[in-house]
Amino acid sequence: MNAKVTLYSAVGKELTHYEVDVEGALLVKRKTIKVPAVVQYAWPHPSKRYLYVATSNRGVGMKADFNHVSAYRFDPASGALAPHGDPQPLYARAVHICLDRSGNHVLSAHNLPRTGITVNPINSDGTLAPAVAQPDGLDFGIYPHQVMMAPSNRTVILVDRGNDAASGKPEDPGALRLFGFDKGVLSNLASIAPNGGYGFGPRHLDFHPAKPWVYVSLERQSKLYMYRMQGDSLEPNAAFIRDTLADPENKRPRQHAGTIHVHPNGRIVYVANRADWTVDYAGAQVFGGGENSIAVYALDPATGEPTLIQHADTHSIHVRTFAIDPSGRLLVAASIKPLAVREGAKVTTVPAALSVFRIGSDGKLEFVRKYDVDTGGKIHYWMGMFGLGEG
Repeated sequence: MNAKVTLYSAVGKELTHYEVDVEGALLVKRKTIKVPAVVQYAWPHPSKRYLYVATSNRGVGMKADFNHVSAYRFDPASGALAPHGDPQPLYARAVHICLDRSGNHVLSAHNLPRTGITVNPINSDGTLAPAVAQPDGLDFGIYPHQVMMAPSNRTVILVDRGNDAASGKPEDPGALRLFGFDKGVLSNLASIAPNGGYGFGPRHLDFHPAKPWVYVSLERQSKLYMYRMQGDSLEPNAAFIRDTLADPENKRPRQHAGTIHVHPNGRIVYVANRADWTVDYAGAQVFGGGENSIAVYALDPATGEPTLIQHADTHSIHVRTFAIDPSGRLLVAASIKPLAVREGAKVTTVPAALSVFRIGSDGKLEFVRKYDVDTGGKIHYWMGMFGLGEG
């Protein structure tokens, strides 16, 4: 067993550690710990010694008035987690967090009840310090869903999804909002919003490891956009636009693009397609159809143009997060909850799961196995896979 690659899976307040055998494409469940509230997102320190976890009591019947970001220490041999210093309070739930490239700050993105970014310094021992005061007048948009630090470590991109028109309320436009970053302090830089942001609903982005290319998943449109960076900003128009669905003309309700990751070798981009629409069948709410897949794109090494080469079935419903092991040989996708499905006249349940794929030399995915996850009525909300440091 290779204990140097480790996976964490979050259901409610519980964060479960798995050892990862990359060669065997195996996950071995180890210890589960409880954190202050429901896990929202997590991000490792570049030293590979610490994990930073955002938590909130957001949920059905909960007020989202207990929000924190906390540091945890990796055991360098096993990957087990232990609390590291005091949690830092956040004014609202953090839907996403990241670290700056130097590992000196945690950035937390908020969308409700007030949009914003909280920046907490990281002390030299890996513990967290109180948030940095930010200037007035920063434009965080309408509904942020991700915050990411550009490779230069000078630009922060806030992915503002916007919202579809619904119940008589008009569409909220989306945007990619860019901020300057200097010692934890943000400044307005630019806003990328084609057509004023209408019909533009970005959810997540990822950076190419070597080229100035940014790949963006559009949740509300099920599209992949590729932008080029020019210095500390983005070009205003996407260089390439692609569909993420195998059958974009037959898009079902609640069909969305999701998480996006560039392969460590920079030759492939992966985007999650997720659907969990239900219809009534014999008094039960069952899956109404849609695409639950990982879309795989090969990248032109000269231009970055993505070419679709595969739709890999996730063998589950609604993958919210997935991760690639540091060697680039394994991809694991996490679906959020069980759902009833109709098989002829019979109704069965597809459980929440961790679906394991081998990554071929061409970037294509080969399904190996899946591990059912007992959610106990909660949501399998986040999963990540990391390499470990040496202590």
